[in-house]
Amino acid sequence: PSDGWAYAGPRSGCLAATDSAQDMHPHRHFRHCPRCGRSIVPPDGDRPLTCTGCGFRLYFNPAVAVAVFIQDPAGRVLLIRRAKDPGAGQLAPPGGFIDRGERAEDAVHREVYEEVGLRLTDLRFLGSQPNEYPFAGVLYPVLDLFFTARLADPSVASGTVDPGEVDAAAWHAPGDVRAGDLAFPSMRAAWQEWLRENPAFAVAGPGDRVPP
Repeated sequence: PSDGWAYAGPRSGCLAATDSAQDMHPHRHFRHCPRCGRSIVPPDGDRPLTCTGCGFRLYFNPAVAVAVFIQDPAGRVLLIRRAKDPGAGQLAPPGGFIDRGERAEDAVHREVYEEVGLRLTDLRFLGSQPNEYPFAGVLYPVLDLFFTARLADPSVASGTVDPGEVDAAAWHAPGDVRAGDLAFPSMRAAWQEWLRENPAFAVAGPGDRVPP
């Protein structure tokens, strides 16, 4: 069972099914040097884009995002339902991308307040997981940093959600959450890590075995 508050939000279109994952990687979109304009051959794999004319070099390192599993005094976990692609309609812990010059911990507090209007305490690092995020025809490499936290004020368990990002937010009993319901593989792996650290809630169902 869950206890939630909803807000209908717009949903963006999905990426074309014909886009191959390889062609969507950022380095595949460069045909000319961003500095001198010379024609270049897109690099393969994880190699940097390199211009043989002016020596310009561009690395395609991952963007960094945060997400947090928040518990209330009853032990329930807050999950949002995403309002737009990728993963529209699927569950996720609140979170988002870190801004330039921002600490990961500050990004967690900012994103949670922006998305669901709640304040946090007892913020702790859970772990990191690699991810890929498709947006506007580009598949961005991402490193997701996962945290755990509790409500700063247990008496305030709901807030104003951002309709551009969140369709609904609800408190879920951990035993009712299945990893397959979460939007991204990184979130599913992080949820299993959370269960390993909280074995009292690790109730596995068919197709959702919790690793030892």
